[in-house]
Amino acid sequence: MSPPPPPFGFSRSKDDFGFDPALDDVELVAARNALGQGHWSEVRTLLAETGDQWDRRGHRLVVLAEGPATAAWTREWQLAEPDSRDAAMLLACSMVFRAAAGKGSPEAAREACLEVARLAPADPSPWLALLILARRTGTDEDQVRAFDQVRGRHRSHHHAHHLMTACLAERQKTDRNDPFHEVYEFAEWAAGEAPEGSPLAGLPLVAHIERYRVLAGTGAEPKDPAGLPHWTSGRGRQSLRTAFDWWLEWHGGDHPRLELDLNLLAFAMVHSGRPVEAAALFNRIGPCATRRPWSYFGRDPKKAFRAARDSALGFGSP
Repeated sequence: MSPPPPPFGFSRSKDDFGFDPALDDVELVAARNALGQGHWSEVRTLLAETGDQWDRRGHRLVVLAEGPATAAWTREWQLAEPDSRDAAMLLACSMVFRAAAGKGSPEAAREACLEVARLAPADPSPWLALLILARRTGTDEDQVRAFDQVRGRHRSHHHAHHLMTACLAERQKTDRNDPFHEVYEFAEWAAGEAPEGSPLAGLPLVAHIERYRVLAGTGAEPKDPAGLPHWTSGRGRQSLRTAFDWWLEWHGGDHPRLELDLNLLAFAMVHSGRPVEAAALFNRIGPCATRRPWSYFGRDPKKAFRAARDSALGFGSP
């Protein structure tokens, strides 16, 4: 199947894209803006309407929790509605991010998440927050335990699988790319277990990118990803082909984290020397750029994204 046609009339403005973690969720953006001004009722409505759409709920909670004033305003919400599980969940998530940034107690954040997990046993979100915390401050066993709890509640949880892939990629930081590294086995297993058409079909490519991040971070691979054998190896070609085929056949609507998958796929396409496919992806991404993976290795994500996009679209030097 051939890729979609490349874009025409694409803007060259330096400000035609952003790195909003809300991606294209306009309702989330509105609720986040309201919360920043102390109006928590919009967040209450948003989370209530999200219901048990677990991928979307996790995405919205994480984006809201990262706000600098979220903890303070959520405590105001709890004062008004002390029995609100959503308020307790958002506060626990915000405590996780504060703890990860060294501004709060990891133990207190963990206890808050466990308390919400007891209040809402079917919800994978408290365990997603614990997985985020475990990646920053916990052990390998903490990571596996939290991931298993998420997966036991939602087998194809997108964010949790990406987090666990990153955790595994960071283990065994050897001076070479081991084709039998556990991250590859995990990604292939999870992709094979995922429902038909799931974005997790691209998880082997995510594993390939995350393992490159680790190897380049230790000096085992160059930090300039362009044209490396890592992308043109048998594993690299296969994972890239599978992920791109999944996108061509995607009929899943507006998955809340779809743009992240597309940015990762565009990153790999550009650096494996496939500009036609990359151009189609950049056309679909539009303004919804994501910091990951363009910010890897301390690079300016705006410059990295713009350079990759301009190269794929044939803009050349300005």
